[in-house]
Amino acid sequence: MAEWTGPIRKIDDYRWRIPKSYKPGMRTDGVVYATESMLAQIRKDESLEQVANVAFLPGIVGYSLAMPDIHWGYGLPIGGVAATRVSDGVVSPGGVGFDINCGVRLLRSDLTEADIKGRIPDLIDQLYTNIPAGVGGEGKIRVDEAELKRVMRKGAKWMVENGLGWPEDLEVSEENGGMEGADPDAVSKEAIKRGRPQLGTLGSGNHFLEIQVVEEIYDQRVAEAFGITDTGQVTVMIHTGSRGFGHQVCQDNLNVMQKALQKYGISLPDRQLACAPVTSPEGQAYLAAMACAANFAWANRQAIVHWVRESFETVMRSSARSLGLWQVYDVAHNIAKLEEHPVDGKPEKLCVHRKGATRAFGPGHPLVPKQYREVGQPVIVPGDMGRYSYILVGTETAMRETWGSTCHGAGRVMSRNEAIKHMHGSQVQNELAGRGILVRAKGRETLSEEASYAYKDVREVVEACQGADISRLVAKLRPLGVVKG
Repeated sequence: MAEWTGPIRKIDDYRWRIPKSYKPGMRTDGVVYATESMLAQIRKDESLEQVANVAFLPGIVGYSLAMPDIHWGYGLPIGGVAATRVSDGVVSPGGVGFDINCGVRLLRSDLTEADIKGRIPDLIDQLYTNIPAGVGGEGKIRVDEAELKRVMRKGAKWMVENGLGWPEDLEVSEENGGMEGADPDAVSKEAIKRGRPQLGTLGSGNHFLEIQVVEEIYDQRVAEAFGITDTGQVTVMIHTGSRGFGHQVCQDNLNVMQKALQKYGISLPDRQLACAPVTSPEGQAYLAAMACAANFAWANRQAIVHWVRESFETVMRSSARSLGLWQVYDVAHNIAKLEEHPVDGKPEKLCVHRKGATRAFGPGHPLVPKQYREVGQPVIVPGDMGRYSYILVGTETAMRETWGSTCHGAGRVMSRNEAIKHMHGSQVQNELAGRGILVRAKGRETLSEEASYAYKDVREVVEACQGADISRLVAKLRPLGVVKG
């Protein structure tokens, strides 16, 4: 792929502007959050062209934004954020992506690295056995169509009501683990067919389960508010989404939106951004179906958390509560939300698309859980299985500049095919073992696809976010054991 050569101008050390004069029809500038050294890498694909294309969306307010983990995606770049007015703006399925509510959930514990030394193989084996994973993997939860529709409406709450989780988990989940506005009648039979067997599954690709240890704490006050009390503390991170269910919901609505472009006279430089007015029947149907898929994903992560706790109970011979396996938070990073934000000094209802971007609301915001409201919303940023992940916290600057958004992960620098050619999976496994990281994977090529060299260094990503003050560093987590699909 040729290097992008369009115009990009430095605003400061962490922000860059693509002027709206670049392409006739851009309604606003593009603003990219990155360091100068990161920008050289970002230019290597077409993601900056996508930032410019997003600026064509009717009703867009503020800028077409990109986080430091930006890379090429479908329609919106991964790492893209765009807000449109509900009154006269549009919603775009490509602005959310195929894995609706792909997200991350983090558990803390009272265990230390010393407590589980020698037991990591047993823990990883138990997690690998207990939690269904892999391409098209089928789950342990059997639901008929009527019950799946209840899951679509309730999200994680359905799991808790059925004994798979604690009520406290819902209090520390974005949207309390269930979005309002979900309408199962907006979901196709094909999506239901794909979703039914996959409820409670990890999936494949970049989805994972990881036992980690707190390696560094940057902000003790905020860390303690999140239940992160000291270095050496054991955590567990879960990264997965809505599986084939969300993929089908996206595909179904893209087909509808392609026709809507002509119906509503919308002209775009990229048909992958196909959209419809938020208030139109097509826009409302998509949001209702998307909420169903988002709730499926929250339910999915809730079931996996329950089995993580069970696995620890089996190996450690103690109850999950006595082990302190409390949820820190659950964040979505592929979603469109109807939120109120100030625009030109007045509150306005917006449709905020976050694709490969995490909500990062600052201190005092009413949607931040009560126990975190004084410090701000937890932001969970996975890196790669060979290096580290981070906990950050939302900021006032993010509220002003990015509609309360920040990065979501490391961001790929190498395609899956390239990564597979680079190193054999067994070599990756041996290299990780040499660094004290135990890995179990279902797919033969998964380890090659997901090796560290396929990703940006997430440290650079989070440091760029910290430099721009759109989120702040709280703690660094190092992997001890990983389960991949």
